Amino acid sequence: MPRRALELLDAPAPAPANSLLQMQSSPAQWGSPLLFFFLGALLVLVILLILILILWKFVKPADVLKLATRENMRLESTDVFSGNPRTISHFDLQTLKKATNSFHRANLLGKGGFGPVYRGKLEDGRLVAVKKLSLDTSRQGESEFLGEVRTITSIQHRNLVRLLGYCSDGPQRLLVYDYMKNRSLDLVIYGKGDQFLPWSIRFQIIVGIARGLQYLHEDSHFRIVHSDIKASNILLDGKFQPRIGDFGLARFFPEDQTFLSSPFAGTLGYTAPEYAIRGELSEKADIYSFGVLVLEIIGSRKNTDFSLPSEMQYLPDYAWRLCERSRVLDLVDPKMREDGFMEKDILLAIHVAFLCLQPHANLRPPCQRS
Repeated sequence: MPRRALELLDAPAPAPANSLLQMQSSPAQWGSPLLFFFLGALLVLVILLILILILWKFVKPADVLKLATRENMRLESTDVFSGNPRTISHFDLQTLKKATNSFHRANLLGKGGFGPVYRGKLEDGRLVAVKKLSLDTSRQGESEFLGEVRTITSIQHRNLVRLLGYCSDGPQRLLVYDYMKNRSLDLVIYGKGDQFLPWSIRFQIIVGIARGLQYLHEDSHFRIVHSDIKASNILLDGKFQPRIGDFGLARFFPEDQTFLSSPFAGTLGYTAPEYAIRGELSEKADIYSFGVLVLEIIGSRKNTDFSLPSEMQYLPDYAWRLCERSRVLDLVDPKMREDGFMEKDILLAIHVAFLCLQPHANLRPPCQRS
């Protein structure tokens, strides 16, 4: 018989069950590091569960979620500002409150998709425009805020608004821009004031907008689609040079794609059909909006006006009908006709607008050609 088998036969009988229990509960076994680790982890878990129950009882779940969301927003904002290729200033909230007289209604310049915009005067005498995200901060609003910062700090052109700085204080999100003396284009061309723009100024505005779009689409380091070109987003400086603003909906565009599939987020009346219907966003959507804007500048009217006779209510359709009747000059603002204008230049501008308003995106020209 093998030696190993003999050893097994000579071994003492197994201990009874109560002996095993005594061995497992001996002080030596309780002192093992693994068991201490297990008990410690269990204690931490119990404490965490107690804290969660306390929070759940005394703090509303919505408040907890809001707190977590705000912290996430703060981290995202920090990442965006710290990675900028262009340095911008940080303004504290009290400075901007003082500059705008606590965001007094008298300083309200307008209200866009992002939120209200206020006129402000800094301590050094500079006039600024302060764009304020609504206090009831949403993820969508925060996304637009970060999107505008990412876009506007990565580009620079004479026909684009210039961002001076920002404020990110708790839930507050504000952007500080150069103040535009003549405010926005819609306030001038829709006849809300007594200001009249001669054709030379209107043509200058059209050309400036086209140059700004050309820079965004072709000449900047990034391919950018604004996606919300409209009269209220065109600001005018003291010499009526236009500057494209409100980049909250702008998108960086991959070089290898002809369009992005994106849910509609522009402004009805200015929107290209392929974007409004199928969600196909590209530079051609900006070109279409530019065509609508050119007709508005020529006619001093909104693209949609239900106070007019039915055939005149939607400006692009009305323009096409006038073209078919060889009466496109009927589009021209009556005041401008009285003032006198270069008919050849007007006809050229209308022709450009029609090219931009082609229903098929691939038939619209790039800004360089328009």
